[in-house]
Amino acid sequence: MAFALRKRAPSTFERAADGSMTLIEHVRELRNRLFKASLAILVGFGFGIWLASPVLGILKKPYCDLPQAQLSNGACNFVQLGPADLFLLNLKIGLWVGLIIAAPVWLYQLWAFIAPGLHRHERRYAYVFTGLAAPLFAAGAVLAYFVTAKGLEFLLQVTDANISTTLDITRYVSFVTNLILLFGVAFEFPLLVLMLNFVGIASAKRLLSWWRVAVFVFFAFSAVVTPTPDPFGMTALAICLCALYFAAVGVAFLNDRRKGRGKEIYEGVADDEVSPLEFDAQPVEAGARVDATAPIPVPEPVAAPAPIDRRYDDMT
Repeated sequence: MAFALRKRAPSTFERAADGSMTLIEHVRELRNRLFKASLAILVGFGFGIWLASPVLGILKKPYCDLPQAQLSNGACNFVQLGPADLFLLNLKIGLWVGLIIAAPVWLYQLWAFIAPGLHRHERRYAYVFTGLAAPLFAAGAVLAYFVTAKGLEFLLQVTDANISTTLDITRYVSFVTNLILLFGVAFEFPLLVLMLNFVGIASAKRLLSWWRVAVFVFFAFSAVVTPTPDPFGMTALAICLCALYFAAVGVAFLNDRRKGRGKEIYEGVADDEVSPLEFDAQPVEAGARVDATAPIPVPEPVAAPAPIDRRYDDMT
């Protein structure tokens, strides 16, 4: 018994990759993916509201562990300047936590929309960079958390003894989260270095030749973003960024060796220098004559057609 095999219809990814989707279909796909991403963020926001109080406790811990913040009952004290400040702060924390919880969903929707426009090797690089971005950002956030504790300890020590310090809870959380965001983004810099190498813009040797400028920029950036004037937090961030930079340059050297860069024929030749030609020209001899095996028939001329004589009366 013969079965008729139906041809599988191309998926949305395949149609978007080969360019057969219309503009309206692209807009509809974008709408559907935005709806799915928004729904996942909304669900994550619900869990984030439930986790807002424990997360707020973690953010308050660097300040509450300091002796200057301890009250007589062993608790630390914050103030709110508006009646709805704490409520809005919990909503903000819930939204951030919801974005983190729903990150696999909305990142996948974003990737599924832009991936058809990329080549296969570009998709492979995107997988690697995305897999490295999350742990690097987490490492920067952890470093920022410890720098915050040391920075608050220094800042509270320089306060006058006759002045009582009570922090506003909203401004304090904004201070901590902004520092975490800055450190996390700073730790993504090695990915930019690797991207320049993988796309062929800068070789590993050129990246290594920029190390003096890179170290200066790292220390200047660390001096600006760290909350305290002491050299410890600044040095910790700068040393971490320098280590990540040199690690990225090491990976760039391996990538250049894998692709055979630096072994080109013109390597080591200046732009205004004539490159040697390792080519020995030989005279070209005349080729042997090839005789036809049979005479080529000449076609007979075609007679021209006889002219057509038409009178004006016949045409009318």
